[in-house]
Amino acid sequence: MRILKMGQVGGGIGAFIGEVHRKAARMDGYVQVVAGAFDINPERSLEQGKILGIAPERCYGTYQEMIENESKLPPGERVDFISICTPNSTHFPIAKACLEAGFNVMCEKPMTMTVEQANELEKLVKKSGKTFGLLHTYTGYPMVKLAKKMVADGDIGKVRKVVVRYPQGWLGEVARSNPSLGLWRTDPKQSGASCCMGDIGVHAANLAEYITGLKISQVLADLTSYLKGKLDDDGNVLLHFNGGAKGVLTATQIGPGEENNLHIFVYGEKKTIVWYQENPNYLRVLSDSEPEQVWKRGNPYVAAKSPAAGRCTRTPCGHPEAFLEAFANHYKNFTDTIRAKEIGEKPTDLELDFPGVKDGVRGMKFINAVVESSKGGNVWKKI
Repeated sequence: MRILKMGQVGGGIGAFIGEVHRKAARMDGYVQVVAGAFDINPERSLEQGKILGIAPERCYGTYQEMIENESKLPPGERVDFISICTPNSTHFPIAKACLEAGFNVMCEKPMTMTVEQANELEKLVKKSGKTFGLLHTYTGYPMVKLAKKMVADGDIGKVRKVVVRYPQGWLGEVARSNPSLGLWRTDPKQSGASCCMGDIGVHAANLAEYITGLKISQVLADLTSYLKGKLDDDGNVLLHFNGGAKGVLTATQIGPGEENNLHIFVYGEKKTIVWYQENPNYLRVLSDSEPEQVWKRGNPYVAAKSPAAGRCTRTPCGHPEAFLEAFANHYKNFTDTIRAKEIGEKPTDLELDFPGVKDGVRGMKFINAVVESSKGGNVWKKI
């Protein structure tokens, strides 16, 4: 359990998600942030490094400079992995450069800008032998892992339908207060083909596939841009899964009063499971023949049912765990996998339980199919 050294690209002063990555990675005490290219402005990168207590010579002006200089350091001193927390358009070139230089990578989603880039990155990860993680946050929650185990064990019967919704309201408020404000998420040059579906819809799709163990095979989508001249900020998608299950996915970023209200219903032949991200420590199980069950995170019966949920639980029942811990769970499994490989051991299934490059490819195929479906007149598109 040696402490791994982390480098970071992005996450400079004022950045939200980069600081979340740092807090999550360090939560269990086995990761130390020692280097970074935190901002495209070298002076601001240095300023962020000072705040974090990082040596000035390891606060770099560019990711290329960081990769070059860190590669020259002895194995015990250089960074063990690099966390990428930058706008979408830069994920692929940074991840590619890191892997080619021999560094493990943890990347924000979506993984790339195009399906072609995603396929290339998958080949590169396989060729390099390095560990690649993708931060689809919500599969890191213990009760999501419990839901996955219930479905896999056949507790709810064959999955028939999935309803997953992800409403937010922040973009609508931005539009009302400053309609001319340029946001990178709404800019196709920085965000890619989609804003809403690329930012949060892909999280909902990943959650649905993770819990059910099924793959989305076809989509029929209707996307809307309420911010004129920008990428989509609202979308509705019909889903077909392999095995015959069907579903509905809705995502919006212009819902007044909505915060981060991701939730999912999985309807099986026998039972229904329900999980809300804003109330994440509880999993509801509904049935026609039995009273409603509420499974509560941290209780021994949860770990007994799902070792993955037990592994990802840090505090006793009644002491809520949420967003930062879900991030940390992915970092824990990601870094444990790095350590296992380092000593020549095969990572366990529990250690490998984090999103990776294959999830990144799935995400890009989903986004691409949704955009093509909407632009093509709301028609079915295969993934």
